Amino acid sequence: MNASAEQQDRFDYVIAGAGVAAASAATAIREADPDGTIALIGREDDGPFYRPDLSKTLWLDPDAKLDSGWLLEDEVGAELLTGTSVTAVDTEAHTLTLSDTRTLGYGQLLLATGAEPRSLDLPESPRILTYRTVADYRRLRELAAPGARIVVVGGGYIGAEVSAALNQNGASVTLIMPGTAIQESMFPEALARMVTDAYRERGVELVTGTRATGAEATGETVTVTTGRGGAHTAEAVVVGAGVIPNDQVARLAGITVDDGIVVDAHLATSAPDVWAAGDVARYPDALLGVRRVEHVDNAEHQGATAGRNMAAARTGRGTVEAYAYTPIFWSDLFDYGYEAVGELSARLDTTEDFTDDHSAGIVYYSQEDHVRGALLWNVWDSTDRAKALIAQTAAEPKSGEELRGSIALE
Repeated sequence: MNASAEQQDRFDYVIAGAGVAAASAATAIREADPDGTIALIGREDDGPFYRPDLSKTLWLDPDAKLDSGWLLEDEVGAELLTGTSVTAVDTEAHTLTLSDTRTLGYGQLLLATGAEPRSLDLPESPRILTYRTVADYRRLRELAAPGARIVVVGGGYIGAEVSAALNQNGASVTLIMPGTAIQESMFPEALARMVTDAYRERGVELVTGTRATGAEATGETVTVTTGRGGAHTAEAVVVGAGVIPNDQVARLAGITVDDGIVVDAHLATSAPDVWAAGDVARYPDALLGVRRVEHVDNAEHQGATAGRNMAAARTGRGTVEAYAYTPIFWSDLFDYGYEAVGELSARLDTTEDFTDDHSAGIVYYSQEDHVRGALLWNVWDSTDRAKALIAQTAAEPKSGEELRGSIALE
């Protein structure tokens, strides 16, 4: 997808960002407003892509193709401006400035600027990747040939997925993480250790209780050093140290931010005709209160709601709706798979309800007997039941023992 050579100076709708939330918003706008002009502005050279494929399907499904993940159908009729980003927004003049110095006017603006990978104090190198973009996937595919040595930094969500995916594609993987178990900030202790043991059994080298403190790129290898004095040489390094919301432009424009761009129930920001959606939006969840969610299910649903609301605001047709959806997320880690909803933090009170062989189970995460989240371990199609339980226990608290059996283990 490429932007046309001739660009308009003003659009009825401008979307800052070109990810999943942006594509969902543009599609929803077009469905509600057949005639409005739309522009998407993306800092990456590629257009909107279904990002979960980059760490899941494209590595695990031998028939998966990169071309199947592109979003934003041609029928939407949006201008796609890639390789540039928004550097300033004038909310009074309804204009924005791009990094290539162009100025665009807007009628309705959506900030879907996503999140930025958290960087470590490592040198710039084409062999050190903060894994998030299609370009990152292409580069890692080049470097991660069977037998290649890959160091992954971080044992959280993306580090765990990438390590498993690379291992299953024949790479020799070393995983460096500050904790002692994979995803220990999310899983209860016994489950985290079971998963960690599975990684070791699959041949992933685990370097625990330390952080990557430096790296040196020499020719076709990179050597990563750790706080404990270890050195690990590989053909590539993948950094999965989490992300931070990309809310700087909103802050500079005087729009309210607080660990993300603050929006109301309709996804409107503190500035007129400016909305936010996706990883960057801090919103009031109907079940769980104010939160920010960095998962694709939220980006899809939130982007669509924002798009419909923007169209309603411009055209006067339809009504502005509240974003009442509580999103889910999921992952595959070797032979394990899960779906989840809500807040999954090992700091909350956890109640485990597993089969005898631990092949399937539920972990309930509670605060003062109010369920805040549920991990559905090899249990499928039960996220709606988990959401209902979150709503129910807000009014009728349940202790740990009372929670067991609330969701069927099948």
